[in-house]
Amino acid sequence: MEYEFEGRTEKEAIDNAAKELGLEKDDFDVEILETQKNGLFKKGFVRIRVHTGNTTFQKNAFHGNAFHGNEASSEPEARQKSGGAKAIFGEPVPQNEFEEKMSEFTTGIIERMGYPGKVTILFREKHKIGIKIDSEHSSILIGKKGKNLDALQLLLNIYAGRLGREDMRVILDTENYRIRREESLVRLAYSVAEKVRESRDSILLEPMNPFDRWLIHTTLNDINDVETKSEGEGLYKQVRVFYRGLK
Repeated sequence: MEYEFEGRTEKEAIDNAAKELGLEKDDFDVEILETQKNGLFKKGFVRIRVHTGNTTFQKNAFHGNAFHGNEASSEPEARQKSGGAKAIFGEPVPQNEFEEKMSEFTTGIIERMGYPGKVTILFREKHKIGIKIDSEHSSILIGKKGKNLDALQLLLNIYAGRLGREDMRVILDTENYRIRREESLVRLAYSVAEKVRESRDSILLEPMNPFDRWLIHTTLNDINDVETKSEGEGLYKQVRVFYRGLK
């Protein structure tokens, strides 16, 4: 299911969502739709969209493309807000039946694709698990801008739901692509913000999944004279970065 909430800050909007839905903050995914800072004649606010349950990921991803990481992180690839325990790294070998089945499923998929590799557990959290693929075919498994990796991640999240673990979010990575992608997007956000401040105009970025958009929004949230807004429909939307006062 999808719901939209507003608040004066991102935290307040998320708190409102948790209270209204009767859920813990780590039970849903958050996509930032719009942020507006305080101004002389207007109050600041943050508008978010909340996604609950893996069934939402499936519906949204197949409607547009793929996730749970993609937006095919998901629609969220939104990032999940969690106040729970930190990730536990180490012990790459599956430790229980769920992890074994997820590992076997991942191995089977990439082998049938013709791009075999070694599958291990990257990290564990209360409602999240990281799966890592080591393969000489990593570039193909990642695909253009991570779309292949996102599609595979979506399949893993669907499979986790079929195993009765709708509460578990699966993050798939290879060659540290997720981290490298985040760093690249942060650099992009600052670069675009600088151009917008110089031109006093706006720039519309390429379509992105929810997580990537979330990263752009939050990266630029503290720059007072720059604002961001998601535009478009479907799984992949575009972020417009604009000089304050042009909205």
